[in-house]
Amino acid sequence: MRHSPGLGRPGVLGALGRACYRHRWLTLAAWIAGAACLITLWMGFGAPADNNFTATDNGQAILNQHFPRASGDSLTLAIRSSAPITSADVRQQVTSALTPFRNAPHVTSVTDPYTTPGHISRDGHIAFASVQFSVTQTSIPGGEATALMNDARAASGHGVIFSLGGDVVDQAETPYGGSSDGIGIGAAAIVLLIAFGSLLAMGLPIVTAVFGIASGLALIALLGHVFPAPGFAPIIASMIGLGVGVDYALFIVTRFRESLHAAMAPEDAAVHAMRTAGRSVLVAGTTVVIGMMGLLVLRETLMNGVAIAAAATVAMTVLGSLTLLPALLGFSGTRLARPSRFHLPRRRARARSRAAYPPAPAAAERWARTVSRHPAIAAALAAAFILILAIPVLSMKLSMPDESAQASGTMGRASYQAMAEGFGPGFDAPLIVAGTLPHSGGAAASARLAGAIGATHGIARVTPPITSPDGKAVLLIAYPATEEQDPATNALVNQINNTVLPQATAGTGLHAYLTGPNAGNVAFANMIGQRLPWLIAAVIVLSMLLLTAVFRSVVVAVKAAVMNLLSITAAYGVLVAVSQWGWGHQVFGFPEKLPVTTWVPMFLFVILFGLSMDYEVFLLSRIREEYDRTGDNTGAVASGLARTARVISAAATIMVVVFLSFVLGADVSVKQVGLGLAVAVLIDATVVRLVLVPAVMELLGKANWWLPRPLARILPPARPAEDIPEPVSVGAADPVAR
Repeated sequence: MRHSPGLGRPGVLGALGRACYRHRWLTLAAWIAGAACLITLWMGFGAPADNNFTATDNGQAILNQHFPRASGDSLTLAIRSSAPITSADVRQQVTSALTPFRNAPHVTSVTDPYTTPGHISRDGHIAFASVQFSVTQTSIPGGEATALMNDARAASGHGVIFSLGGDVVDQAETPYGGSSDGIGIGAAAIVLLIAFGSLLAMGLPIVTAVFGIASGLALIALLGHVFPAPGFAPIIASMIGLGVGVDYALFIVTRFRESLHAAMAPEDAAVHAMRTAGRSVLVAGTTVVIGMMGLLVLRETLMNGVAIAAAATVAMTVLGSLTLLPALLGFSGTRLARPSRFHLPRRRARARSRAAYPPAPAAAERWARTVSRHPAIAAALAAAFILILAIPVLSMKLSMPDESAQASGTMGRASYQAMAEGFGPGFDAPLIVAGTLPHSGGAAASARLAGAIGATHGIARVTPPITSPDGKAVLLIAYPATEEQDPATNALVNQINNTVLPQATAGTGLHAYLTGPNAGNVAFANMIGQRLPWLIAAVIVLSMLLLTAVFRSVVVAVKAAVMNLLSITAAYGVLVAVSQWGWGHQVFGFPEKLPVTTWVPMFLFVILFGLSMDYEVFLLSRIREEYDRTGDNTGAVASGLARTARVISAAATIMVVVFLSFVLGADVSVKQVGLGLAVAVLIDATVVRLVLVPAVMELLGKANWWLPRPLARILPPARPAEDIPEPVSVGAADPVAR
C-alpha cells in the first residue's frame, strides 16, 4: 500500500478519525470504561419506567385527596363457574379464594361479589371481585403480580375458573422487550456476512452498534430521573439504534475498504473514510435526532422522555461510528482489503469475468439509464403504486390497546373475555367521574349527575354515587355499552366531557370531572390530533433546512421531504391493512383485528422521516459529487445510483430484518412500530430510490440544483462529501460498492 499525498485537508472528522486510529488502544479502553461506568450506574440508579399516559388531572387529584384508598391501580378477578355462582359449594370456593388477595401487599380492599350489587352476571355463571391497590402500577413489583396470578390459578378447579386482569397483569404477562434485540443482531450479522463475504468486515459494524446501543440504553435510564419515559422507550430506542448503528458503521467500513482497494495506506484510508462517509453519517444521524426531538412539540411528559431516549441512543451510535470504529479499523490494518473468503457461485463468476474483460456498467447504472429514458412513465407508475398501498390509511382508527389485544391463552385475555361475556364489552372501559360537593344539596346534585350520565346514549349502567369519608367529594363509575377499542367509546367520552358534565352540574355547585385510564387515553388522543400538525411541520422544515445547507439545493430538500412523506403514508396504509383490517395479521403475530395504537403513527413519522433521510444523504452525496465533476445530470444520477446501490441495499436489508424482528415480540404496539418501519424502509430502498429518484431527477434536470442567490451567499460553499480515488486496477480486488 502507498501513502496518498493527494488526500487534501482532512477536516475535523478526518482529524478525529486519524487521532482515534493512532491512539486506538486508548480509544478502545475509553469506550470500554465509559460503557461499563454507564451500565453500572444504570443498574444502581436507573429510573423506573413511567407508563402513565394519563397525567394527573382534576378528577385524579380529587381521588388522591378524598378517596386515597381508591387512588391506586386496580385488578379485576373474573370468576366463571359451570354451576351457578350462588350455589353453596361455589360460594365457599370463591370466599376462600379471596383471602390471599386481601392479605397481599399494597391491597386496600377486595370487593365481595355476593354483597356488592352488580357483581354477578344476569345468567348467574360469571362474577367478579375488584382488587384495589393503594399505589400505582409502577410501584407494584412484577413478583407481586405473578404471586397474585398464581393464587388465582391455585384457586381454580371443580368447574370454577379464576382469571386476573388489569394493567399490572398485562405487564407481567407481556413485558416490553424480549429476544428481539438478539434476533435483530443475528439477522444483521448474516446480511453483513453475505454482503461483505468477510467475518471481520461483518463484525466491526456489529461491535460498534452494540457499544453505542448499550451506552445509549444506560444513558436513557439515568436521564429518566429528569425525563420520565414509558417502558417501551428503551425498546424503540434500541430498535432505531440497532438499525442506524449498523448502517452507519457499514457505510464507513465500505468506504475504508474501497480506499484500501485503491492502494491507500490504512491510516490514510481511515482518514478518507471519516472525511467522506463520516460526514454523511453525521448529517444522517443529525436528521434522525431532529426527527425524534420533534416529539418535544407535543409538550407531553412521556413523549418528551421517548424523544430524549431515542435521540440519546442515536447520538451514542453516531459517536461510536465516528470514534470507536476508526480505532477498530486501526486494529484491522490491511486485512479488510483481502479478497472475500465467502463467495456465491455467481459472484465468483463475476469476479473472474472482471479480471478478463473490462467491466460492464453496473446493473443499478443500467437501470437508472433505463428509467431516464422514460422518466414520466416511471414516476407515474411508482407514485401510483405507493398511493395504492396508502389507500387503507383513509380508514385508520386510533386507540390505546386494552386486554382484548392480549395474546390468546394469557390470563388477562381470559379475564377480558369472561367480563365481556358476563357484563358487556364496555366493562373494560370504565369512565370514572369524581367531583367536589357543594356545602348543601350535595346528595341531590350527585343524583342529578348520575341520572344525566345514565341517560346518555351509549352508557350501559352507572354505579350509585359514593360520598367520600370527609363528605366533600363524590365518586361514580359509568360503563359504556361499547368496548374501549370502538370509536363510539371515544365519541362518548368527548360527549360526556364537553356536554353532559357541564349541563348536569350547572347551578348545583358540584364540580365534576371525568378521569381514569379510558378518559385519559381519549384526552391523550385528542392532544395528539391537535398538536400533530405542528410536529410534522417542525420536523419537515428543520430537515429541509439541513439538506438545503448540505447540498446547496432547495429542490433536493423539497423532493426528499415529499418522497419521505410518500414512503411514510404507504407504511401507514400497510399497517392499517394488516393490523386493523386483518390482512395476514396472523403471519405477523397479531392476536386479532386491532386499531392502530394512538401514539404509533406519530412515532412512525418522526422515526421514518429521519431514517429515510439517511439514504437520501448517502445517495445524493454521490450524485452531487458526480454532477459537480461532470455537469451531466443524467450521468450523475446513474453513476451515483450505481456506486451506492449495493451498500444501500445491504443497509436497507439490515434495517428491514432488524425491524421485523420486533414483530416477534408480545406487545402489539411494538409490533405495529416494527412492521411500519420495515415496510417504509423497504419501499424507500426499492420503489423510491430505484424508480422515483432517478425519474424525478431526470425530469427536473439542472433544476435539481437550484439555489436562490440570497441563500447561496449565506450558506457555506459546497464541497464534495463522497469523493473517492479510483482503484489502481480492475482485477486487483473486488470493490464492494462497484
